[in-house]
Amino acid sequence: MKAVITVIGKDAVGILAKVSDTCAQASVNIVEVTQSVLQDMFAMIMLVEIDKSTVSFEQLREKLDAVGESTKTKIHIMHEDIFNSMHKI
Repeated sequence: MKAVITVIGKDAVGILAKVSDTCAQASVNIVEVTQSVLQDMFAMIMLVEIDKSTVSFEQLREKLDAVGESTKTKIHIMHEDIFNSMHKI
């Protein structure tokens, strides 16, 4: 199973490191990542594998919310099934 993580906020040192560390601590594998800095705004999208996660999806969401608070970013995680359902014609 996969999930999509998005991160948006003012650019600062360590955002990618903190999000990826949170994933690693939960045994969530990062499959793909893309990031951009647009002027002073940070934007990142990650595709992650969550089937071997050591925490529940809700616990992972809470951990990422805490990272978002500490980095002053908005972090959202969406299960792949929901993401795919939203984008079907």
